[in-house]
Amino acid sequence: MAKVTSCESRVMTRRLSTSHAGLATLMAVLTCACIRIPPPPAATTHQVPVAHVAGVPHRVIAAGIPARDPDVMVWMIADRYHTAMVFPYDWLLESGFVPPAGLGRPAYVTLSWGERTAYVQKAWLNPWQVCRAFFTPSPSVMEIIPFNGYVVEVCQQQRVWRKLVPRGRGPQLAAFLNHMSRTDPAGRPLVIGPSSWGGGCLLESKFSYHLPRICNVWTAQTIEACGGDIYPWFALTADGLIRQAERPRNGFENVWLGYRKKE
Repeated sequence: MAKVTSCESRVMTRRLSTSHAGLATLMAVLTCACIRIPPPPAATTHQVPVAHVAGVPHRVIAAGIPARDPDVMVWMIADRYHTAMVFPYDWLLESGFVPPAGLGRPAYVTLSWGERTAYVQKAWLNPWQVCRAFFTPSPSVMEIIPFNGYVVEVCQQQRVWRKLVPRGRGPQLAAFLNHMSRTDPAGRPLVIGPSSWGGGCLLESKFSYHLPRICNVWTAQTIEACGGDIYPWFALTADGLIRQAERPRNGFENVWLGYRKKE
C-alpha cells in the first residue's frame, strides 16, 4: 500500500474539510427551505395604498389624518401547543393587507396557520390523521378572526404576550400575510369555511403543512416580519417559540398566564 506523505495528508484533510463544510452548508440550506414558508417576492413588500384595495373604506388614509404613534401594539397568544398573533386591523389595512370579503370593521384580528383538517373538523385528529398531517405535505389554512374587546378579555383561556412594533414594519407583515393565501379573480383570499370560533373564516393557503413546517414556525416568521429574530428550529413547540420571543432582542412581554379551571 502506498504511503501518504504529510503534504498529501494535509491536502486530503483540507479537501475533506471543504467537502464537509460544503455538505453542512447544503444541508443547512435544504433544512431551512424545508422548515420555512417561502417569503413573498420582494416586489410585493412595498406599501399598497389602502384606497386601492377593493372594498376598503377611504377613511383609513383620508387626507389630514392626525399624526399617529410611531409604534403599534401587537400580541402573541398561545395554548400548550399552538400559537397565534393578534394585530390592530386598521394597521394591517393601511399597510396593504387584503382581507376576505365581509369581515367588517373590527378593532383587532387574530391570525394563525395550520393543517386544514384540524381546523375544519374542529376536533382532535385521529392517529392516522396526525401521521398524515405531520409526515406528508398536507393542505393548510390561515384562520382570521375579528373581535373588538380587549385582547386578554377575549382570549382568557390563552397565555398572552405583547410588544410594540414600529409602524413601518406593516407593509412587510401585510405582504407576508397576503402571500399565504390563494386568491379569487378579484384578488381576495379564498374562503373555505368558518373559523374555529368567533365570526371569522378559514382562508385557503398556498403552502403545505408538514413536519417541521408547522403552526409555530408560521408564527415565528410572522414575528420576523414584524422585525423579530427567531431561529425556527427552536420554535417547533409553543414554549420554544415563547422562550425566543421573550428574549431582549424580541421584547415580548407576558401580560396574562391564561385562565385555568379548578380541578
